[in-house]
Amino acid sequence: MQRSTGEYKVKPIKKKVRELLGYPYPVRIPKGVFVEQWVGISTGEFHRAKDADVKYMRNRHPLLDMSWSRADCVRYLTSRGLTATPKSSCLGCPFHGNAQWRHIRDTSPSEWANVVEFDAAIRQGNARANASGSRLLGEAFLHRSRVPLSEAPIDHVTAAERAALQPELGDADVLENGVEDGCSPWACRGDADALTQDDFGLAT
Repeated sequence: MQRSTGEYKVKPIKKKVRELLGYPYPVRIPKGVFVEQWVGISTGEFHRAKDADVKYMRNRHPLLDMSWSRADCVRYLTSRGLTATPKSSCLGCPFHGNAQWRHIRDTSPSEWANVVEFDAAIRQGNARANASGSRLLGEAFLHRSRVPLSEAPIDHVTAAERAALQPELGDADVLENGVEDGCSPWACRGDADALTQDDFGLAT
């Protein structure tokens, strides 16, 4: 997911920061002019905390400064009455589980239309691959079933999914609830290293 992180997160963030500073590309940003960006990376993912790769941006990690874990964040949000705060993730994240896809479809028709359109658009590769003329070997899909999102079996609940929904049986199944971690602006927190290429919906 490094490539999608660069194309769909980091690049747009840098572009917007330049606009906010009043120095759109390719105008040179004067020395000492910068923004401070706060990134919500908790202690369980400290290895994802990175410095910005440009001088006009400086990253801060307030959760790490306070030694807060994901559980600390949940406790705080609950104490403020924000019990239904969802994990962060991109709208069109291939790490979504069926429950997340259903939630988008059932609660936000416009966002659902957006991800269905995005899913179709990535079929032959991502923005950078197409722009450079590189061809994708196979096809890309957002859903693990390797079919268009509009046709994916997101309403089908398997025995494993049903078992995962029972709290006493432990953590929810990835197929239903997606990869445990969401995302940060600078990195996809899905466990990319633990997944094979097929897990990204590439049909070979």
